Amino acid sequence: MRVILAGGGTGGHIYPAIAIAKGIEEKYEDANILFVGTDKGMERTIVPHEGYPLRKIKVRGFTRKPSFDNLIALKESLLSMIECLKIIKEFKPDVVIGTGGYVCGTMLLTATLSGIPTLIHEQNAFPGITNRILSRFVDRIALTFPEASDYFRNKDKIVVTGNPLRKEFKKVTKEQGMKAFDFDINYPLLLVVGGSRGAKKINESCMLLAEECVKKREFQMLHMTGESQYEQVMELYKQRNIPTDTRFLKVMPYIHNAPYAYAAADLLISRCGAGLISEITVLGKPSILIPYPYATDNHQEYNARALEKSNAAIVILESELDEHVLLQKVKYLFCNKDKMKEMANNSKKLGKPDATLSIINTIEELLYS
Repeated sequence: MRVILAGGGTGGHIYPAIAIAKGIEEKYEDANILFVGTDKGMERTIVPHEGYPLRKIKVRGFTRKPSFDNLIALKESLLSMIECLKIIKEFKPDVVIGTGGYVCGTMLLTATLSGIPTLIHEQNAFPGITNRILSRFVDRIALTFPEASDYFRNKDKIVVTGNPLRKEFKKVTKEQGMKAFDFDINYPLLLVVGGSRGAKKINESCMLLAEECVKKREFQMLHMTGESQYEQVMELYKQRNIPTDTRFLKVMPYIHNAPYAYAAADLLISRCGAGLISEITVLGKPSILIPYPYATDNHQEYNARALEKSNAAIVILESELDEHVLLQKVKYLFCNKDKMKEMANNSKKLGKPDATLSIINTIEELLYS
């Protein structure tokens, strides 16, 4: 099977594509995978690091408001379609898959015009503009959230697959996770994840939680600050005389072995990117979700509300967040084990551990039926 995967910009678009690629390679020994991206997005480093070839095209996204930049973007898009046509003629793909980001727009449009079977995967509950446009032309639309189907016209093309994840997230046990961070299995663990770049308001709102954790020792806390904010957050801890490397509290700029941290956690506080939401639900973790208020189309709040609607998460808007509110919510959940268990079960029901296989099955149905 010869497959082109187009998508990029952020890890949320790239990692699902990599999971799909690995799933295809596992099932088809003769699989030939080619990634198409740009020289600007995170794909330029992530894809080669994962061992896949990357063809780069020159294309940029359109702005929401009329501007001269949009004329330049239009010109680049038209020229990039020539590049995409050349790639298709050279590689001769059986299928072209788009996982979001403006880079997949011209690649998928060129593939459809060339008569190549196509599939797009939408990670969020509120679809991005590129996928909303492409949905009119492609053969299949794979969704993470059922709620996203409301924004697509061609319902017969839709299949709800879930979001492909790394296998490691499904293999690590809670005991292994606790041991990896030297936590005590007899106390519940709170995991705070603001994202790789950090989340200033979330970090600042964790101080009272940390004080409670260290003084009363009723729960443990692992706080990932984000690399860009680590020093500022450590200064906050220092100002409030909170030790940051104890058996009950650990503070890190970034968690490289994320599957172990997620497996260990009893409760998460986090942003609401599609990848993180998928990880939470596959593992069946209850969560307190704080949407990033400046996300495109406010898609993080849509993701969070999908879990809240199923009683799998509590949502706090950043405008309503402070350290007292956060402490209250955490204490409420840790003191109500039945509520935590109910949220965990509901979260697990939303998870799609076989998302990669579902997408591969959809591709096979598209190619061979």
